[in-house]
Amino acid sequence: MSSNLRRSTAVNWKRRTVTITAGLLGLVSVGTAAASVPPTAADRAAASGRPTIVFVHGAFADSTGWDAEISRLQRLGYPVLAASDPLRGLTGDADYVRSILATISGPIVLVGHSYGGAVITNAARGVANVQALVYVGAFVPDKGESIATVLDPNTYPGSLLGAATTDVRQFPNPAAPGGTDADVYIKSADFRSVFAADVRAGTAARMAATQRPLSLTAETEPSGSPAWKTVPSWDLITLNDKAVPPAGQRFMAQRAHAHIETVNSSHAVMVSHPDAVVRIVLEAVENSG
Repeated sequence: MSSNLRRSTAVNWKRRTVTITAGLLGLVSVGTAAASVPPTAADRAAASGRPTIVFVHGAFADSTGWDAEISRLQRLGYPVLAASDPLRGLTGDADYVRSILATISGPIVLVGHSYGGAVITNAARGVANVQALVYVGAFVPDKGESIATVLDPNTYPGSLLGAATTDVRQFPNPAAPGGTDADVYIKSADFRSVFAADVRAGTAARMAATQRPLSLTAETEPSGSPAWKTVPSWDLITLNDKAVPPAGQRFMAQRAHAHIETVNSSHAVMVSHPDAVVRIVLEAVENSG
């Protein structure tokens, strides 16, 4: 091969290499643009013009308890988030949920179950775009009350939660006085009767095995000024509840001037009666804002 031919061939290969490289870079560029970052809840809310539904679970549960509600609401086109409640202390838990709310620019409907009701009562305080609070088998404390003090067991009997049905385990907790706290669990043998009497036995057993404990600090820490004094609220009372007595739920709901609905359900209403939960959430969406 002549030297001129070798030089011509080398130049051609360089040109082909440059062309191929440029083409690949172009494909990468296009691919990168197409594979955009998944939209946030705020993006979806802005696109749909609908409020974001934010669920907050309570003690002895986790965010998977809301799976059925999330699926139904997403099929209806609502952006949904489920906050993983730390269950370490009311102030800190509310601050954590408030940090999630701060990422959402559009209207919010905030839903809390059980102890999660106390959390949303505090998390929504001062958050202007929370348009409604929805309490589901929940505590609705006033300022200075904790979930341990808001209901007098002599006035509102019926809860099976107590020393006979729970285990207590110590653990270090910087949020607790002295840095030492204790976690409360429902005993596996008692979980279904206390928490989930109308849930299938196998499901209740899995819920018991994966339950998130509540710290004594979270149980006893007093609430701050309640958001329900300025934000419209809805309350789904669970009439067969053996954790939070229905009469106590009604007292708290009426005191908060909530729009009240009832359902024949155990405390685990989000699992056993998701349609009732979705229905009251949609009532809050349609009648607030």
